[in-house]
Amino acid sequence: MTAVSTTSSTTNKVLGYPLNAWYVAAWDHEVTRKPMARRIADCPLALYRTEDGKAVALADACWHRLAPLSMGKTMGRDGIQCPYHGIVYNSAGRCISMPAQETINPSATVPSFPVVERYRYVWVWLGDPTLANPDLVPDMHQLSSPEWAGDGQTIFAPCNYQLVLDNLMDLTHEEFVHSSSIGQEELSESEFVVTHDDDTVTVSRWMLNIDPPPFWLKNMRDKFPDFEGKVDRWQIITFRAPSTINIDVGVAKAGTGAPEGDRGQGVNGFVMNTITPETAKTCHYFWAFMRNYRLDSQLITTQLRDGVHGVFGEDEEMLAAQQAAIDANPDYEFYNLNIDAGGMWVRRLIERRLAAEGRLPSADAPVPAAPTAAR
Repeated sequence: MTAVSTTSSTTNKVLGYPLNAWYVAAWDHEVTRKPMARRIADCPLALYRTEDGKAVALADACWHRLAPLSMGKTMGRDGIQCPYHGIVYNSAGRCISMPAQETINPSATVPSFPVVERYRYVWVWLGDPTLANPDLVPDMHQLSSPEWAGDGQTIFAPCNYQLVLDNLMDLTHEEFVHSSSIGQEELSESEFVVTHDDDTVTVSRWMLNIDPPPFWLKNMRDKFPDFEGKVDRWQIITFRAPSTINIDVGVAKAGTGAPEGDRGQGVNGFVMNTITPETAKTCHYFWAFMRNYRLDSQLITTQLRDGVHGVFGEDEEMLAAQQAAIDANPDYEFYNLNIDAGGMWVRRLIERRLAAEGRLPSADAPVPAAPTAAR
């Protein structure tokens, strides 16, 4: 169990977003030759593909009169044309054509941002481009591994991205928000362990010899049609700064060795989550549910995707209501329970990144104390 005090509090003020980090801009299939707009960390972007398929991210504002490039069209091998006066930029953001003149003003450029395609996503780096190491893309290999099958969607969440992180780091809310699918009272009754390092926070919870909730009973019977009885259930939540959370979840027949590492008598899934801040009060929530059993069943893939979509819809409703309450009570401080230990460490790691970038709201502002690591 964690050792955080139930009387501690932390500010509800928005901290902002680290910029020296990879954020998902879109699913890979969303970015095409036709430009699209997406705002990330208050930065409007124009996304498109070159003729050879390379994804490009430019600032979505023409050098000339700030017209959105995302409203324009692609030109030639790697260009994009402003929809207002026809100025053309290449994928590096440099003007290569101006209307009615041969001389190109050397200052005619728009910012171009580093892009990496990995794990079915297009990732973009908004900070110092010299630090944009592709190896820093968070590990989400289950999304593209042949050993896993699944699908996902995007939620446009009307709340600050940190509220989504809080939601995912404390899954005891499932007992109350998702009571008809994955919630059960053992979530609040079971002990959990929190560990952390400079970039990650992990919350681990095991619930042994329990009745499976409806969602997991259905999944067990997909693999073991005659299954009846108790299960051992696990949730291992891993956050990687600044906004990716992968959750190792599943159930196995009780007493068959799952806590010791033998999950052969169970079903295992990964809930893949990466949250991209849009503004201080909105974010893009990219998620997928991946499984390692019955890989050839599109029916199960669709059922799981649609089922998780319904669960996350309940979260979305709660998060929108929470953001509205925060807006109505801007000076209110959050109070923390033991269950908030993982989320508090997440906020601490985000604060450290912002401090390293010199972007904390105030250099004199106190940093809330982080919870003590769990035993």
